[in-house]
Amino acid sequence: MRVKCVLCDKIETIEDESPVAKRLRNRPIHTYMCQHCDERIKEKTNLRLESGNFRLYRPKTNGDDW
Repeated sequence: MRVKCVLCDKIETIEDESPVAKRLRNRPIHTYMCQHCDERIKEKTNLRLESGNFRLYRPKTNGDDW
């Protein structure tokens, strides 16, 4: 299966039976990101987290008294 990275527009070939390929076929809203872009985003996010100037806002979970 040929896929295109959403950030750098690099075209790669992935195996048709891989979990990533199945996810892309069955759920079109999912997008593909190449390994290089994924690592780059992960490194930059970790650097921002370590600097202390980055806040990750997570949704508040309400305790369900059910």
